[in-house]
Amino acid sequence: MNKDLTVGKPESVLWRFCLPLFGSVIFQQLYNIADSLVAGKFINESALAAVGNSYEITLIFIAFAFGCNMGCSVIVSRLFGAKEYRNMKTAVSTTFIFTAVLLAVMVIAGLLTSRELLALIHTPDDIMDASLLYLNIYIYGLPFMFFYNIATGIFSALGDSRTPFIFLAISSVSNIFIDILFVKSFQMGIAGVAWATFLCQGVSAILAVAVVIRRLTGIKTDGRFRFFDGSILKQILVVAIPSTLQQSFISIGNIIIQSVINDFGTSVIAGYSAAVKLNNLVITSLTTLGNGISNYTAQNIGAGKIDRIRSGFKASLKLVWLLCIPFALLYFTCGRWLLLLFLDNPTATAIKTGIVFLCILAPFYFIVSIKLMADGILRGAGIMNKFMISTFTDLILRVVLSIIFSKMFGSVGIWCSWPVGWCCGTAVSVLFYRGEQKQNFKNAFEA
Repeated sequence: MNKDLTVGKPESVLWRFCLPLFGSVIFQQLYNIADSLVAGKFINESALAAVGNSYEITLIFIAFAFGCNMGCSVIVSRLFGAKEYRNMKTAVSTTFIFTAVLLAVMVIAGLLTSRELLALIHTPDDIMDASLLYLNIYIYGLPFMFFYNIATGIFSALGDSRTPFIFLAISSVSNIFIDILFVKSFQMGIAGVAWATFLCQGVSAILAVAVVIRRLTGIKTDGRFRFFDGSILKQILVVAIPSTLQQSFISIGNIIIQSVINDFGTSVIAGYSAAVKLNNLVITSLTTLGNGISNYTAQNIGAGKIDRIRSGFKASLKLVWLLCIPFALLYFTCGRWLLLLFLDNPTATAIKTGIVFLCILAPFYFIVSIKLMADGILRGAGIMNKFMISTFTDLILRVVLSIIFSKMFGSVGIWCSWPVGWCCGTAVSVLFYRGEQKQNFKNAFEA
């Protein structure tokens, strides 16, 4: 099921490769959406607020998992495109070893500081205990989340986007039923929501890693590969560290924004928690398609086919814009009904908060999608300094403006900071992409 992304018409290759990635995103988001939906419908509004509040902290851990995913995926993609299969296997085993060490540190640090992190974002007293319980169980499951993400990154690097889709489809649907079983039948409350995710993600991680090992074993190499290589780890970290920093600072920015939102009370938190799940479905979908462009770019650079990158960028824009149209229309016209999926007997403030949030952000999905595709190419080419600059432009503007606008316009001002950051970040990303295109990506991976 491995696929060479360096041959065939770029548009056709990308569509076949990215559509399963989009399907995977849908099911990945079902994990968080299911948690919020079950908490809001079968427990209460405070439980929904607790899940949404904890989610901002979990994004820090997700950032590190994302960095490991992208570092391994981009380097494996380049080596696969260059047909350096022995080094490719070394890159995979090196990533696994490094990740195991990183996880030991993160799990211990997370459990020791979870309450302090929640206090840092001004978590209201009435949801502190529930937020802490959910967060700690989530931290127990970090090894599953990390190794699953790395496995999916390896599948994508090999041009296989269908296998992770199958894993996610099964585990995500299972998670919904187990969520309901633990919460409604076993009366486990918010702990049931967290343990259901732990269980389903654990099974998925074990199966995904097993299939990766089997897949790599089937690829013949000229001689034995090394289990750990410092020089390859350095190449991985060149991509992984900026990717982690990008997601980490985005997470920190979201935590700061969450702390501003928390000052407006539980109803606003609940409305935002429901609406941001819907928004994250779109942004995560676009980001994952951008990751697909990174794999496409890295494989073609490894094969020395630089001219295919421009065609891939144009094809990716067609794909993401077609994706943005139904989401924007759906959120504009059916926002209230979508929010009611998460909220049982909601307050008027919670519903109004969610509707306003969605209506402000939806038209700008078309803009931010351009940024994420350009970012994907920069990351796939290993041009991480410019990738980071475009990310910080967006993030810093959103954080600063959310604080300023909240004092001027209330909670509505916070939502208005998103479009400003997206527009400015997109302008920077496109300028960097066009500049590298003119230079024919000569500095890619310092090649």
